[in-house]
Amino acid sequence: MNPVKVGLLGLGTVGGGTVSVLKRNAQEIQRRAGRGIEVVIATARDINKPRSFDTSGIELTSDPAAVVNHPDVEVVVELIGGTDLAFEMVMAAINGGKHVVTANKALIAKHGNEIFAAAQQKGVMVAFEAAVAGGIPVIKAIREGLAGNQIQWLAGIINGTGNFILTEMRDKGRDFADVLAEAQALGYAEADPTFDVEGIDAGHKLTILASIAFGIPLQFDKCFTEGITKITREDVSYAEELGYRIKHLGVARRTAEGVELRVHPTLIPERRLIANVDGVMNAVLVKGDAVGPTLYYGAGAGAEPTASAVVADLVDVVRVLTADPENRVPHLAFQPGALADTQILPVDAIKTAYYLRLEAADKAGVLADVTRILADAGISIEAMIQKEPAEGATTVPVIMLTHRISEGQMNAAIAKIEALVSITGKVTRIRLETLAA
Repeated sequence: MNPVKVGLLGLGTVGGGTVSVLKRNAQEIQRRAGRGIEVVIATARDINKPRSFDTSGIELTSDPAAVVNHPDVEVVVELIGGTDLAFEMVMAAINGGKHVVTANKALIAKHGNEIFAAAQQKGVMVAFEAAVAGGIPVIKAIREGLAGNQIQWLAGIINGTGNFILTEMRDKGRDFADVLAEAQALGYAEADPTFDVEGIDAGHKLTILASIAFGIPLQFDKCFTEGITKITREDVSYAEELGYRIKHLGVARRTAEGVELRVHPTLIPERRLIANVDGVMNAVLVKGDAVGPTLYYGAGAGAEPTASAVVADLVDVVRVLTADPENRVPHLAFQPGALADTQILPVDAIKTAYYLRLEAADKAGVLADVTRILADAGISIEAMIQKEPAEGATTVPVIMLTHRISEGQMNAAIAKIEALVSITGKVTRIRLETLAA
């Protein structure tokens, strides 16, 4: 049987990795897929640029439309990133009756509903395993391996740049700005790191995971995101002292009131496996009602780890090329007509525990005022640390851990605490999740 012809949009890091994996493992891939998979055309900004991988047999072009419209191409692999040109090319491929594989989390998070509807109408597949957590097959695990479960919640470290920064701050007592500069020098962070450090990248990925976990439409615009730029090395140290580690976590939870969808710095008990995921590695913890907690760990980015997921998607597409569309695994795990219109909760309605750090005047009665405000708001304190004042200082840092309470109630209490004349500056608030089974 003739090989399946593939067109590649983008020959950068992941595109190069995809070409390398397909060529190196060609025999193994054919044994798994039942047919060979061959890249026949690829786009590149500079088609004459020397490359570290073998492009023999591949027509190089700077025109994306030439790939999408190539008469022999059955599957288009989109690896150009962004959402404008990528969306245009993916929709053109679908309308041309071609299957699509993409690693583009922003594209799926923002335009996935429209893309999947078009793909269903045309009877083609859109595979996107590489869009979340690089080489970790977490989408397949939730969509297929856990199909017998009602997913209760999931929590993920799904941005390697943020995890690298927080790991360095903890291990070496460094400041955020210092570690960010190193991450940029090492190529982990972009020149403009906003997407990584402000949680937008993780929000795209969490939106996708929540959709396939709970059977809801993709709704990135309702995902709450908070970055790590305000985390200090003191917060990291105090968290350690209390038995916790700070991670930039994406959390999606099904509740009676609706679905929580949020990305923010989070204290996690240090004994949890996911709290010990360090450096640029990713991990996703998924809790199903039947299976219990399951953890998926691995490289969340990089040429060949991400290419691993791209090629796995290609194998899946090739395996079902002759199958009736009705018999394929649904794009978002649930049958398209069965997606639920479940409310995404506003952040004020979520309930979690909290870490609070405040600068209090070093005099009697101050803590009594603070604890009275918390008690009046129905907020109980689980642990507290009061540090000795620095030499000559008139304020002392006070650190508290609270029990679970709604964000709205906590916001109101913090506003009252900050209004006290004995409290200097803003109260630092970090959410806390025990992630208990």
